[in-house]
Amino acid sequence: MSDHKKAKKELSPKKALQEIPASEKTSGEKETLPAIPKEEKDLVSYDPLQQYLKEISKYPLLSREEEERLTKEYYKTRDPKIAYRLVTSNLRLVVKIALDFQKFWMQNFLDLIQEGNVGLMQAVKKFDPYRGVKFSYYASFWIKAYILKFIMDNWRLVKIGTTQAQRKLFYNLRKEKEKLDAMGFEPAAKLISKRLNVKEEDVIEMEQRLSAGEVSLDAPIKDDSDELHRDFLADPSAKVEDQVAKKEVISKLRSILEEFGKDLKDKERVIFYERLLAEEPLTLQQIGQRFGVSRERIRQIEERLLKKLRKYLKERLPDAENYPLAIEGS
Repeated sequence: MSDHKKAKKELSPKKALQEIPASEKTSGEKETLPAIPKEEKDLVSYDPLQQYLKEISKYPLLSREEEERLTKEYYKTRDPKIAYRLVTSNLRLVVKIALDFQKFWMQNFLDLIQEGNVGLMQAVKKFDPYRGVKFSYYASFWIKAYILKFIMDNWRLVKIGTTQAQRKLFYNLRKEKEKLDAMGFEPAAKLISKRLNVKEEDVIEMEQRLSAGEVSLDAPIKDDSDELHRDFLADPSAKVEDQVAKKEVISKLRSILEEFGKDLKDKERVIFYERLLAEEPLTLQQIGQRFGVSRERIRQIEERLLKKLRKYLKERLPDAENYPLAIEGS
């Protein structure tokens, strides 16, 4: 059982959220969390979930302008009163996200809400309002990560594992399989074990564990979503801030690339869409044959196109220089 669950008190959200310390807490210190009502065992019908929802509905939502102003103020002052407003105004967001996970957790739904609230409070403490990311979007990563960690820690058959090899496989197995598939290799356990420097039997065990568990980690969060459960399990080597920032950059990059591609003609368009952006890129030779020109001629056109593209990206997205676009060795 986690420390923050042991420390949980049965108070109303208003009393429980008295303050968030201005300084960063250590892992041993108690978190002050929104309270989950305890179940009354008397003759009167009582629904703790409905009571909690009724309680949090009293807290007003923030407009986008209010949210931006308050997050900036809290970033500068660490004022607990401002943190209180940011937390309480987003308690309904936690419930909404927890609902997405309910079908995978048939126990007490309020447990998921409680864990999500811890993630929300972490988001308030960690959020940097000057990185151009909306707070609710940033907070959703923390909320989902805490809820998923709770499910993983408490699920009877699915465990991340305790050894370094198990943890490495848990966070990298699917990605490594996708890489090998893209390269045209069969993602066999022996090959994966060599690439990740782990034992072959560890790979086989983790594959069975992830595919046969009570919840599929490769299943989408929602039926109409392409976001997987594992996508929200925080890799210990990556900060949530960096994950959010990277997603923002990639989203902007896609939009900018779409605009760039609209004005391309003939050979440049084929090079751009069927070589630079394609999952299975054409070779210079293949494109040359299509247009009846030499491989070298296509290489020259590609080189000019890349220079133009890098300039276009640099003007609109400085971070794009960290994302290589050239196809090497083709």
